[in-house]
Amino acid sequence: MISDVLNPQELKKVDPVFGQLSFDNHEQVVFCNDKDTGLKAIIGIHNTTLGPALGGTRMWNYNNEWEALNDVLRLSRGMTFKSAITGLNLGGGKAVIIGDAKTQKTPELMTRFAEFVHSLGGKYITAEDVGMETADMDLVRETTPYVTGISEAKGGAGNPSPITAYGVFMGLKAATKYQFGTDQLEGKKVFVQGIGHVGETLVKHLTEEGAQVTIVDINQDRLLEVAKTYGATIYTGDNMYQEAMDIYAPCALGATINDATINQIQAKVIAGAANNQLAEEQKHGRILREKGIVYAPDFLINAGGIINVYAELEGYGKDEIIRKTENIYNTTLDILNKAENEDITTHQAALKMAQDRIETRKKENKK
Repeated sequence: MISDVLNPQELKKVDPVFGQLSFDNHEQVVFCNDKDTGLKAIIGIHNTTLGPALGGTRMWNYNNEWEALNDVLRLSRGMTFKSAITGLNLGGGKAVIIGDAKTQKTPELMTRFAEFVHSLGGKYITAEDVGMETADMDLVRETTPYVTGISEAKGGAGNPSPITAYGVFMGLKAATKYQFGTDQLEGKKVFVQGIGHVGETLVKHLTEEGAQVTIVDINQDRLLEVAKTYGATIYTGDNMYQEAMDIYAPCALGATINDATINQIQAKVIAGAANNQLAEEQKHGRILREKGIVYAPDFLINAGGIINVYAELEGYGKDEIIRKTENIYNTTLDILNKAENEDITTHQAALKMAQDRIETRKKENKK
């Protein structure tokens, strides 16, 4: 799904690219078009100070091109900070292909997209995202080496979703420890919103630790399947934000923490896999802090996926992937303590840590 519910203020800019709030000093934005295959794609390269821009390609049937542009800009910016705060030598990038992945994705379209990626000479490295499968990345690899997330059979790290979920779980446990004094989840009421590949695996980890998990999704078949497999409860109400819960884990749409929901949320901890969970980062981050709700910054705790695909570039194995992903627990605690000590929001604390690493590298590069 789209990671962002678009902020109306971001859709009123006069300038179509540079004027968007989400542009945020992107280095390069590439518009890809091919009449023969029907390809319409946008590649956003936000920052390459720490290394080549790595980020997945998603295929989504956007309402319009403006929506697609805003999505790729916000996501690529998030990838910059995700890599920086996780300690990876990567920059931030993302790509979107406009269209229905179920009916419009063809080998020819993917091959043409791979040619556009290759034309950037390694400045952007793609990977799997919404609407894409590992097999699609294997096909892209036939045209360009600038792709990660290929199948293990072809020497890659495979599907990043399980590692992404494990990283979110680590961040969730750290936030739980900070808020409640213990990271034990037995008996904790957790609402997981969105049970795709990542959300389902998070449900697995939570239920194994004895949490009382309630699941929310627009796909009724998935709800029934996941509920049966893990013993989770399906939410049948009409406003989950008002429900009593200990932890809210958004794993689908972004910007679910917004003006309409923020004063309804009953959770004491917010920790999930969705990107850009705060509709307005500064405003809503501050309100959460004032309400005493612990927010684990999304671009930190959902970094397991990029750790997984980074392994293909650096050549390390599963043990190192798990070690780096487990360290999200420690980094989350560091961020939460930093926010308290400096009297700032957790989002600001995480952003500052990421930006400091980028600025340090810039100075080193100038020497």
